[in-house]
Amino acid sequence: MHASRTSPRRSNQLRSRFGALLVMAVALLTPVAMTATSSATTSRAGFPVTFESATGPVTLKAAPSRIVSLSPTATQILFAIGAGKQVVAADDDSTLPANAPRTALSGYDPNVEAIAHYHPQLVVISYNPNGLAASLGKLGIPVLDQDAASSLHGTYGQIGELGGITGHRGSAQALIAKMRSQIAAIVAAAPHFSTPLTYYYELDQTYYTVTSDTFVGSLMAMLGLKNIADAAPGAASGYPQLSDEFIVKADPKVIILADTVCCGQSAKSVAKRPGWGSIAAVRTGGVVGVNDSVASQWGPNVVTLERDVEAGLSRLATKDHADGRSIVG
Repeated sequence: MHASRTSPRRSNQLRSRFGALLVMAVALLTPVAMTATSSATTSRAGFPVTFESATGPVTLKAAPSRIVSLSPTATQILFAIGAGKQVVAADDDSTLPANAPRTALSGYDPNVEAIAHYHPQLVVISYNPNGLAASLGKLGIPVLDQDAASSLHGTYGQIGELGGITGHRGSAQALIAKMRSQIAAIVAAAPHFSTPLTYYYELDQTYYTVTSDTFVGSLMAMLGLKNIADAAPGAASGYPQLSDEFIVKADPKVIILADTVCCGQSAKSVAKRPGWGSIAAVRTGGVVGVNDSVASQWGPNVVTLERDVEAGLSRLATKDHADGRSIVG
């Protein structure tokens, strides 16, 4: 769900996005066809396409050749399905892929005139501050609002939707099939522990985290992990802020750091935190670092996130076996 958290302001924005956008009901596509809330009526060639925008139904007579993406996830998806050449501008958080036309445009604090300057035939957003979609609609600019997905099914739906709207339906379906296969293989390769390993997933250094009810939490559950945040005060929000005391007492066997790039966090820095040296994850090598952008852009990146965490678990299992001890004990 965003790019690297590079400042306290960005961190607050991202936590807000994590906590607010993900709990919204998102009208998504199925992997094969559009749903009623985001429907497409197409000719044999694929166009015209009608989709439900943030301001009502919009019909595109042809594939948009000038797309502005104000969503890092959408940017990655567009390039992954072969629509990269149609993207004329991406927001300042669109760090992936490296050849995306990243600009100073902001998805959090958007400037309507700056967006219109690119003469877009389609603008993709995942956040709609200050009635952005309505403002662009008044200028005759179609807007596709794809809130952060809340599940893998949602991610597949967004890929399918972008494929249909941009004229890359076949490539989108191929990407979905590939991702399904990759994730199934990763889950199958994950080490099995007699007792599920507990984990703490760090969003930033103020100890905001995720629960099992979130998208990231569901990905971790697929690997057999048990979330310590599920029992924390404020867990109902999906993104509670934990305390040092809570984390140390919970003694997670695995710590997953999603603040490695923005904040330079690592196994060494975590071990230096007061009291954290006694945590099982720190003592046994169970600290796993993941790239911030990979962890927060939920298109094709979810495969990389799942693979990186699984690789950390496999290293831990191998080390545990070599040392002849029990992680879960």
